Amino acid sequence: MDSQVLKYLVLGVAALFFLVIVGFFILKRRMENSSELKQIRKLQEGTKRKEASLEIMYQKLYVIYLKIPFLKRYLLKLRRRLEINNIDDEYLTRKQSSKILTRAMIVVIPLTIIIILMNKNNLLLMAILILFEVFLIDTVMDGSADKIDNKLLSQQINFFSEIRHAYHEYNMVEEAIYQVSQDDEQPEMSRQGEKIYEILISDDPEGALEKYYDVAPNSYLKEFAGISYLTKEFGDRTVNGSSLYLKNLNNITQEMQLEILKRDKLDYVFQSLSVISIVPMLFLETIKNWAVNQFSFVRPFYYGKLGMVLQIVIVIITFLCYLLTRKLKDNGSVNVKIRNTENPWQKKLYGIGIIKKVIDLFIPSEGTREYRKLIQKFKDSASSQKIEWLYINRILIAIVTFVLSMVLFTQLHTVAKNWIYTEPTTDYDILGGLSDKEQKKAMELTQQDNHFIKMFEGKLDVTQDNIKFAMERSEYYNKETDTELIEKDSLRVFEKVQKINTEYLKWFEVLLAMVFSVIGYMCPVWILIFQIKIRQLEMEDEVMQFQTIILMLMKIERVNVEIILEWLERYANIFKEQISKCVNNYESGPWEALEELKNDVSYPQFIRLVESMQAAVEKIPIKDAFDELDTERDYYQEKRKESNERLISRKGMIGKAIGFAPMVILFVGYLIVPLVLIGMTSMTSSFSSMSNMK
Repeated sequence: MDSQVLKYLVLGVAALFFLVIVGFFILKRRMENSSELKQIRKLQEGTKRKEASLEIMYQKLYVIYLKIPFLKRYLLKLRRRLEINNIDDEYLTRKQSSKILTRAMIVVIPLTIIIILMNKNNLLLMAILILFEVFLIDTVMDGSADKIDNKLLSQQINFFSEIRHAYHEYNMVEEAIYQVSQDDEQPEMSRQGEKIYEILISDDPEGALEKYYDVAPNSYLKEFAGISYLTKEFGDRTVNGSSLYLKNLNNITQEMQLEILKRDKLDYVFQSLSVISIVPMLFLETIKNWAVNQFSFVRPFYYGKLGMVLQIVIVIITFLCYLLTRKLKDNGSVNVKIRNTENPWQKKLYGIGIIKKVIDLFIPSEGTREYRKLIQKFKDSASSQKIEWLYINRILIAIVTFVLSMVLFTQLHTVAKNWIYTEPTTDYDILGGLSDKEQKKAMELTQQDNHFIKMFEGKLDVTQDNIKFAMERSEYYNKETDTELIEKDSLRVFEKVQKINTEYLKWFEVLLAMVFSVIGYMCPVWILIFQIKIRQLEMEDEVMQFQTIILMLMKIERVNVEIILEWLERYANIFKEQISKCVNNYESGPWEALEELKNDVSYPQFIRLVESMQAAVEKIPIKDAFDELDTERDYYQEKRKESNERLISRKGMIGKAIGFAPMVILFVGYLIVPLVLIGMTSMTSSFSSMSNMK
């Protein structure tokens, strides 16, 4: 890479970082010294918070980020996630979005400078690493957004505790919620409480509640809103000397406590794995330079084709491990619909006529076995993307993979040629390097060889005699009388010319590019399969959530099996498709619809719940059909804890294996194995030469 270009690139990134810092302080200073702000300070003497000027600055940064195309994408993605928590609070949504994005930029810009400085001699690797930072921004932003989700969940524990006391005082659900929602110490939860209060006192609470279910930040708020509505409509009951509403509230609180513990443990297990999976890429050039400086005999490997291929393989493995680690760590704290339907560019691309026709050629026809299997994968993985979007991704990935593979193979041949032209022409010792004098002499010999290589490069019919003839008439050898030296040098140049003449794009490399393209084409489907495997680990957890919901509903008057199914559908994730089908078919025959639901699932614990619902449809009351859930509540709670521990243990074990894989490959595959193999080969070659000399 040209040193001047590198110099300007580093200066440009450093200047950008400097401008961001300077702009930060300028905006802060202006906010502090503005006359309007001084007036506000006088009016709010004693109540003004110190971070007010920062909040105004974040509002201005939000407007600036919206004008920058690359940053706008991330800003809007953050906004869609945060506005669910911040109901109708545009100011807070903008502030949080801008704050998180600013922090991400403060991390990414210095990292870019480090990458450029550490990989300045490898333009391809530097470009890949800088591109990889796009995914790193997602990690930083998701981590910050997860903290906000977890903070809301923790506030819900305190909110429900205060609801209990307020309900004892007012004995009215809506009044208790209203009074507790006036607490300014928990603004995020207070907004949710006010929204639920407005739903309960509205003219059409059932319709308003359905709308709230679509935007509620988590399932526990849905349960709270639903139970509060049912209690307001049908009244509270006393069961075993205590309020049924408060007992249900306690059940939801216990569920939240288990979820908070689960998320805390997952965060602890995965807190560094995403970073650990990325870090090895940053040290590829560092390890290469160290190995070459300490053991000069590995120089041909690291600067040749094999070294570059291994670098690319490590980068690809790191990228895959990073994606898998992120998907594995996902704790479900984000609304699934918000996350999975965010594919606007695929929709726009599919709307173009000629592209639509091409994509349709690849999509299997409806009714075929392949189509049904693919749709089933969407259902099992809880992916709401359309099949057209999947095939757009598959085709684009295949095309990009083929083009990049061809570029890579071409670059590999260029690297091999450049190494022949720049390799110091001398024999290497196993340990240590060349002295300055030896290095200079070796490079002079290389330049001498290059003179003859350029004469015969591309001539496939060249022979050693042709090179020897040219040498004898050149200025380098016209006075040379040692015929053995000319013979030796001509053989060396002939071997170099032969190597250079074989460095061209070959048919099997095109075939390999096609194979890689097919692998890229299959990757989106394999990711779906991976998501299905991960979701299967969480089946037991979801069924236990169903048990808690049924336990809350079974003792409420006028609740029937259909209402229970509607509640399960609302909170279902893994079994959502099957339950929705059962709800749609329920009116045509409850028993038959439930029987079909049993046939659609294979998880024994869920089948047992369906059988209890069948009993409640025709034979016995609901509270008797699910009586074991109440009598064995403590057992199910302990089992839920043990299930969470097992789930976290499995995820942690898989996550550690995936997260540490790039680091192991870096040190073992990129450093230790080449040193050992090439060292042994060099020693064998040296011993053979010594034996021949004897």
